[in-house]
Amino acid sequence: MVFRRFVEVGRIVLINQGPDAGKLAVIVDCIDAARVLVDGPCSGVGRKPLNYKHLSLTDFKIDIIYGQRTAGIRKAYEAADINGAWEKTAWAKKLAQRKKRASLTDFERFVVKVNKQKRNRAINKEVNILKKKK
Repeated sequence: MVFRRFVEVGRIVLINQGPDAGKLAVIVDCIDAARVLVDGPCSGVGRKPLNYKHLSLTDFKIDIIYGQRTAGIRKAYEAADINGAWEKTAWAKKLAQRKKRASLTDFERFVVKVNKQKRNRAINKEVNILKKKK
């Protein structure tokens, strides 16, 4: 297996745990073998150290220097249009769908179930018609 995502300065990461879970941040510095310094000026993540276990590496990387200040990170982040590129990924769409489904009320879940049943009945009806023609 060939690795394509590395822990490096400028790598965009998704935070998985903690108060900033679900937000994007940029690796600014590698502190040690277990932690990195991240900053997310465009997503509301403050500059702080995070454990590798709480991060997921993305395919995106911006060109910044080691220890770059927040203003420079913001410029590079916006120039690369990371938020726009992130929203187009299947990963982001899947997370948005999960969030949407988690916020449904009982009635909305019921409506989804009934619509799914109607769709499946229509599909099965067509499949049965096609089977009979054979």
